[in-house]
Amino acid sequence: MLSGQTIGFIGAGNMTEALVSGLLQAGLTMPAHLVASDPRSDRREWLKRHYAVRVTSENRDAASGTDLLVLSVEPQVLDEVIGDIRPVLKPKLLVVSVAAGYPLCRLAGQLPAHADTLVRAMPNTPSSVRAGVTALALAPGLTEQDAARTRALFESVGQVVVVEERLMDAVTGLSGSGPAYIFVMIEALADGGVKAGLPRPIAEVLAAQTVLGAAKMVQDTGEHPARLKDRVASPGGTTIAGLHALEQGRMRATLMSAVEAAAIRSAELGRIHHPS
Repeated sequence: MLSGQTIGFIGAGNMTEALVSGLLQAGLTMPAHLVASDPRSDRREWLKRHYAVRVTSENRDAASGTDLLVLSVEPQVLDEVIGDIRPVLKPKLLVVSVAAGYPLCRLAGQLPAHADTLVRAMPNTPSSVRAGVTALALAPGLTEQDAARTRALFESVGQVVVVEERLMDAVTGLSGSGPAYIFVMIEALADGGVKAGLPRPIAEVLAAQTVLGAAKMVQDTGEHPARLKDRVASPGGTTIAGLHALEQGRMRATLMSAVEAAAIRSAELGRIHHPS
């Protein structure tokens, strides 16, 4: 799907590194077919040294001649970046933006010649360990082949879902911000273990692996989380006592509110940076 194609990255931050690493580990491409630009010499040297990809300080060099271009820069500088690279883009180039809050309609306005070959992506930070999840919003005219190429790109670092663009703020609130919620939960579980007498290193291993294992059970079994929960909670046992404490603390309502608050803030930031 991506073999032999040149993939360019504008911006060489953490998400670009995750994608470069994922593509190479998955065997989907070779270093010679990857090029990344960044104004920071330390990031360029890091990618070159660790992944043997071509690097440049000039965005036009990374964009020129590529078959797939990933825009991995902050949304507030994207207009300027696109204005710089627009003259060197190939016709029918597939352009994928991971800039948060930057809508497809604005991309199409900046790149009218590529309006049918645009994708907006929202990956999350576990992509750095190839356990991420990415939501894609596709331009209305995108071909099935280009959609498949985009899926292959992000499946190298985890799972992929396709959503309507209007749902991207909800995606941000759930999977975009969600890792932070889970980190807090792992920390709290480990603290609980320490309170109950466990050494902290052991408590942290138990907490992290418990979260990982529970998530894998949900994915691998296809069972509803509530049914899996019920299987652990025996009558009058330890688990139901703990679940009762969670209900008293309104854990579920609090997590729902966290997702909602992050989604609302995502929409607000989108309006601030890109007013209609």
